[in-house]
Amino acid sequence: MKFSVFQVSRKGGRDKNEDRMGYCYTRASAVFLLADGMGGHPEGEVAAQMALQAVAALFQKQARPELPDVKAFLSEALLTAQQHILRYANDRAMLDSPRTTVVVAVLQAGAVTWTHCGDSRFYLVRQSKLLVRTKDHSLMEQNLTRPAPANTARTSNRNVLFTCLGSPIKPVFNVAGPVSLQQGDRLMLCSDGLWSVMSDDDIVFHLSQKSVEDAVPDLVEKALRAGGEGSDNVTCLALEWETPDDFDSTRGSVSTDSISDGVFASTVQAGLWNDTLEDLDEAAIERSIAEINEAIRRSALKKP
Repeated sequence: MKFSVFQVSRKGGRDKNEDRMGYCYTRASAVFLLADGMGGHPEGEVAAQMALQAVAALFQKQARPELPDVKAFLSEALLTAQQHILRYANDRAMLDSPRTTVVVAVLQAGAVTWTHCGDSRFYLVRQSKLLVRTKDHSLMEQNLTRPAPANTARTSNRNVLFTCLGSPIKPVFNVAGPVSLQQGDRLMLCSDGLWSVMSDDDIVFHLSQKSVEDAVPDLVEKALRAGGEGSDNVTCLALEWETPDDFDSTRGSVSTDSISDGVFASTVQAGLWNDTLEDLDEAAIERSIAEINEAIRRSALKKP
């Protein structure tokens, strides 16, 4: 597999950043994750971090180096994350459990398969066209699909979700794909802090006209400006699918071809959901990527 990837998360006008993001990969499979801890409930950042950790741990267990069943993995991953969050709340006798949205995409065998719960989104852009955009599990999105007389989208609060991870009710989620990838396809995962203040057309334009390492920070900055002083957390992770002929290691591209079967690389930080947790900024991301690249280098050196 060969892809270029870039990710940015900003706190915006909030007291803390409850968004989390990351990705993991083996020689033959990769998973990209983003979670948005929900305000109005305690410890949203805990729920978001636990969701990422649960998915990453399951991926590491099953991707040897491929996932045997991608759709089954995605379903199991979200249900496992749900169990971990509820167990966390139960162990601490919390009156209300932490909650989070989540979106997960898996690349394997030249195709992408994805799932989401809540209103964090997945986009797939091909040749300047929006090929895929997930539908939010929100009252507003639900109203948009109803006949005109019953459509109350104009008066609905976009923040009202009917499902998420961490709720006592079993989460609702959709598993979609696989969609075969083509050279230059752009894939993006983002929190509602980005898409809520930008149109799909604007998102597609940025993803289509720029490299992901330019598009992602530009999208995040534009969302922060549009959100003003009270801007929500804004988090975005995007990648470009590459073929061997177009691979360029100088622009943040990742090639898994040289990784041995036993290597697992991850930018998901484990065990850090206290007050000392740093926001996922570019410096933290670069440190994580450097560690991954070093692990790949060591693995390659061991090969005969």
